[in-house]
Amino acid sequence: QVQLVESGGGLVQAGGSLRLSCAASGLTFATYSTGWFRQAPGKERELVAEITWSSGTTSYADSVKGRFTIASDNAKNTMYLQMNSLNPEDTAVYYCAARRFSRYNLWGQGTQVTVSS
Repeated sequence: QVQLVESGGGLVQAGGSLRLSCAASGLTFATYSTGWFRQAPGKERELVAEITWSSGTTSYADSVKGRFTIASDNAKNTMYLQMNSLNPEDTAVYYCAARRFSRYNLWGQGTQVTVSS
């Protein structure tokens, strides 16, 4: 059974940091492209960062460039999102996702990140 499990969310003050993790079972991340999405109340889900494991290529939404870093660990089959300089606008449910082709079709259950001002 394919499963993506996020962890590491929580409540943090503005300016603080969090590291999210996404552990995969039933699939090997190294053969996928994977990403972090977020969805704030009343807003559409947006792609925050993604990584192609085979090449290490990364990309980021403009709103998080320079503050967030996506990383992969082949040995642990786990993806991370290091989030620094958090601000209240980063408050959302964060999801990890994976795709083989153009569309993300594997999703985790989400983890809440709340940034207080």
